[in-house]
Amino acid sequence: MDKLAYTALSAVQSQSVARAAITNELANVSTVGFKKSFQIASSAVKIDGPGHETRFQPGLQITDVINLTPGTPMSTGQPLDIAMNDQTVLGIQAEDGDIAFTRRGDLKVSPSGVLENALGELVMGEGGPISVPVGNLISISPDGTVFAQLPTEPEAAAVAVGQLMLRDASQTQLVRRPDGLFEPRAEAFKGQDFPSGPMAASVMPGMLEGSNVNPVGTMIKMLDFSRQFEMQLKLVKETQSIDEAGSTMMRLP
Repeated sequence: MDKLAYTALSAVQSQSVARAAITNELANVSTVGFKKSFQIASSAVKIDGPGHETRFQPGLQITDVINLTPGTPMSTGQPLDIAMNDQTVLGIQAEDGDIAFTRRGDLKVSPSGVLENALGELVMGEGGPISVPVGNLISISPDGTVFAQLPTEPEAAAVAVGQLMLRDASQTQLVRRPDGLFEPRAEAFKGQDFPSGPMAASVMPGMLEGSNVNPVGTMIKMLDFSRQFEMQLKLVKETQSIDEAGSTMMRLP
């Protein structure tokens, strides 16, 4: 009887992780460049310790692998807004100094003259953070080249001041960091750059990418998990009742 109770309780605890992931997706439906994760896989885990060799409990293998399916593009007309094509990701310098990646493309120039996104995270170039001349008009080409042009000299050719760190992640699995940025799943590339895939990494200037979360599908999934949670709690209570009834029958008169 204890096997049934522990199995049901373990399932409840495991599903709380999946519900948290679904809640996170719902909260970021309107976040620029947000990417949902693949389903968290479940597995049976053997419980070591005294007792029979039949103690297995369901558990979750939490691998928050990023689903890079493109979201809906939105035209903004802003020269520093970019939407990444295919499975292109943009290099970012995280707060801990590591190189991480994102699909967020709402860029701006900070007061100190460096390129950053709307969250204040430094945008990485091929040689480090990209500095731009103060007071210049900044534009970005489809291949990620950053150009600067003096507003007083509209006839002069724009000058390249940097190259965005764009990488094709079609051959690299990315996982979510605690800060919400992406990093390669392979231990050899965690916190650093990774080799770009075979597809050309490119962007669409003047556009932003919406979230790839399906609100209706995610809500249905949340309702399904809520029903499963209620069913498992009822199973735990029913197991307790059966166990108490069995104990009563075993008492000596």
